[in-house]
Amino acid sequence: MSAARIEGVDFITLPTEDFERAIEFYGTTLGLEESIRYGSKPGVEFETGSLTIAIMESEAFGMKFAPHSHPIALHVADVEAARAELESRGIEFAADTLDSGVCHMAHFRDPDGNVLMLHSRYVPRHHAETSAA
Repeated sequence: MSAARIEGVDFITLPTEDFERAIEFYGTTLGLEESIRYGSKPGVEFETGSLTIAIMESEAFGMKFAPHSHPIALHVADVEAARAELESRGIEFAADTLDSGVCHMAHFRDPDGNVLMLHSRYVPRHHAETSAA
């Protein structure tokens, strides 16, 4: 086995310009479990069950703030039920729920403009086998 073999993803980082507002959104509005804070630096991690989301106030870590423009797909069992609950908490969705033919998706943004999506796959994944021609 190669030492460079990627075995998974430990976390993804999302930027924020307002650390306290981000904690409120991810912890209270989305209901994610906070697992650790970065001491005196404005960084915090939230657990989704399969991926840790690290929220960092960009400038405090020497980085320029720029929101993610491609969505992070947050798995839920029922997109419509989850969407209704989040709408009741003040989240506005970008459009109607999309049925792609394999999954349901509903896009929204966090207060910093990072794109998120509720996602539920209803067609099992098929692993394509490759063959030499």
